Amino acid sequence: MQTLLSLLALGTVTVGAGTAGHRRLKLSRAKHTSMAGHPRWSRRIAAQIPGFAYDEQAFFGCDGAPDEVIARRRAGLDRLATLYAERFPKGRALTAEAAPGISDLQFTGAYRVPFPFAQMVRGKLGVGGFAERSEGVQVWDVDGNAFYDLTGSYGVNLLGTDAYKGMIADAVEQVGDLGPFLGALHPIVADNVARLKALTGLDEVSFHMSGTEAVMQAVRLARYHTGRSHLVRFCGAYHGWWGDVQPGIGNPVPADGTYTLSEMSERTLGILETKRNIACVLINPLQALHPNGGAPSDNQLVDGGRRAGGTEREAYAEWLRELAAVCRRRGIVLILDDVFTGFRLAKGGAAEYFGIAPDMITYGKTLGGGLPIGALVGKAALMRRYNPDRPLDICFARGTFNSHPYVMAAMNGFLRHIEGPEGAKLYDGLDICWNMRAARMTAALAAAGVPVRVAHLSSIWTVLYDVPSRFNWMLQYYLRAEGLLLSWVGTGRIIFSLNYTDADFDEVVARFVRACQAMQADGWWWHDAKATNKTLRRAVMREALAKRLGR
Repeated sequence: MQTLLSLLALGTVTVGAGTAGHRRLKLSRAKHTSMAGHPRWSRRIAAQIPGFAYDEQAFFGCDGAPDEVIARRRAGLDRLATLYAERFPKGRALTAEAAPGISDLQFTGAYRVPFPFAQMVRGKLGVGGFAERSEGVQVWDVDGNAFYDLTGSYGVNLLGTDAYKGMIADAVEQVGDLGPFLGALHPIVADNVARLKALTGLDEVSFHMSGTEAVMQAVRLARYHTGRSHLVRFCGAYHGWWGDVQPGIGNPVPADGTYTLSEMSERTLGILETKRNIACVLINPLQALHPNGGAPSDNQLVDGGRRAGGTEREAYAEWLRELAAVCRRRGIVLILDDVFTGFRLAKGGAAEYFGIAPDMITYGKTLGGGLPIGALVGKAALMRRYNPDRPLDICFARGTFNSHPYVMAAMNGFLRHIEGPEGAKLYDGLDICWNMRAARMTAALAAAGVPVRVAHLSSIWTVLYDVPSRFNWMLQYYLRAEGLLLSWVGTGRIIFSLNYTDADFDEVVARFVRACQAMQADGWWWHDAKATNKTLRRAVMREALAKRLGR
């Protein structure tokens, strides 16, 4: 891969000598060297990777395991398959019935594990996609099975589901007289705006229906007011699924107005100092957990090379401060995408946590009090959607459901909660609490002798593996068997709600350790003594190439 990128850089130099070629080379060198840092190449290469599925023999022995280990793996998978069939019959049947009409279920079902293994796993370990109730830190599926919730509802569930159920019920009571009347604003909106302005120190607010929409509006306004064409995002960062901020795999349209640059890089700061067409820079503070790496997911886990953690909070904060200083000097709008991390790291969000002052902040997820929301808070000069001197020069943005009365009332309940005495308790010693819990989990895993540890950013965790195994992704199925519920991305992202007590957490640790021990006993972490993560990745590429060549 490095050789390929070096050749690309050489080609860039050859194409344009002199100043233009130098500028192009400088931009290329500011990109991360991974494929995620080169979205066009990642799309081209991804389009050439053929689909294929292992048969039963290859499934168990693709890493060259001896017969004794293959037998243990086969017996372990059969035991899990029997348990799943007995424990989840209604959920699996309902999912099978509904999936042909729900594209999301089709997608998540196909991409829980690396694709060569998916066909066998779906047949043996199909999981249900439906739940019936929640209480405390647990959720119950349609078969009546209770799980400790490690999904965090993709970031929404900060306070615990009981708190949001109360906020939604109160919202219906508060604004019920107006109902779903749209267009005019319920008076509660004014209170929300005042609270958000006080929290952020910014001037104006606009409401949207999702975090993706809020980011879209922030970028649009930045381009409108600066008159510049390009946005900068950082390698691996997620800002929603729209085209300009997802320029690589998953987006069928080229994002020609986007630069994907390397985070925590002096070369990137150099580009920002010299380029004249950059309207804004997007920061997703979750990247502090894995700079320049994409959101970890088990469907990409073909080896043990997942990386996260290792970046000190102060080092990342210093990078953000340097970035902000460059943006101020160059008139570039700094947008903090706090959709995922907002209110989870601190009451004042990532701006408070890392000590920076962005020009705009986007929110979503938990801010809605359990209902769908997106919000943009920014400086007055950037939030205006029209030019008072040119009446037809406008930056249009509207949404039928923006400022929906029930959403606004649930949001008001959330904001009042975090600003009250319960909120003060919530954030008191937050980092200390989750640092200690992560240490306890890692210590328990080490004591059990399993090759697993965790990395975290407060209550957002990812699971790391210390062996070069083709089967690390299997852990998600052992965890489910122990009553631990993960999202469809598996062990790549664990999100705890903050209502976990020490007793709740200790139970999660005990179950997590049992799942790892069972997986180890079934032989999934066997590996050849000469195997490395690099050799495993090369083996996968050889298999794909052979399939591509029809062998």
